[in-house]
Amino acid sequence: MNKLLSPSLMCADLLYMEKTIKELEQAQVDYLHIDIMDGSFVPNITLGFDLINAIKKVTDIPLDIHMMVYEPSKFIERMSLDENDVICVHYESDIHIHRTLELIKNKGCKAGLAINPGTPVESVKNLMDYVDMLLVMTVSPGFAGQKIFKGADKKVTDARRLLTEWGYGDTLIEVDGNISLENGKKMYDCGADIFVMGTSSLFLKDKSLQQAAKDFKDFLGD
Repeated sequence: MNKLLSPSLMCADLLYMEKTIKELEQAQVDYLHIDIMDGSFVPNITLGFDLINAIKKVTDIPLDIHMMVYEPSKFIERMSLDENDVICVHYESDIHIHRTLELIKNKGCKAGLAINPGTPVESVKNLMDYVDMLLVMTVSPGFAGQKIFKGADKKVTDARRLLTEWGYGDTLIEVDGNISLENGKKMYDCGADIFVMGTSSLFLKDKSLQQAAKDFKDFLGD
């Protein structure tokens, strides 16, 4: 089973972003998770495309772009990315979401598909030919510091079972939202592969990023 770490840069100090990224390189994380919010699909407005392109110039860590925006197809070409990067869009964000996934694949990136807590896993069955990673939101998107929703573990279990039944057993499952050590372990045991880490597990006052990343992986176990 995979233990892939994707630190959320929304939780980092933006004034020291490059320093933080270098520390995350030392921590040997697998992705850098970058949230894009438009103030409409979700209430907040966060990181933008200029920052993404700047980050791409200073690190080889693959970027995990989480687009919490309406009509994400309008913005795909604004990002300078490569085949190691993931652009993840929400199932609920575009009427013709398969076209958006096709755009991502044609750009040469990996395509991720995110589902909100209220969206059934079964909804994505006919889209899986376009999808490299399924993001199961374990909180409502748009805010840090929320509690994980009841039934999140069951949803991840269902996602892993259904993907296998549909013939997509190799598709990675990412979880995002209050992924503490305890919640991360629970999601890992349910079949999650990629863990978005924020203030509950990585950006801690009493630990270095390197130590927190190591402790998280160790806590997941085998």
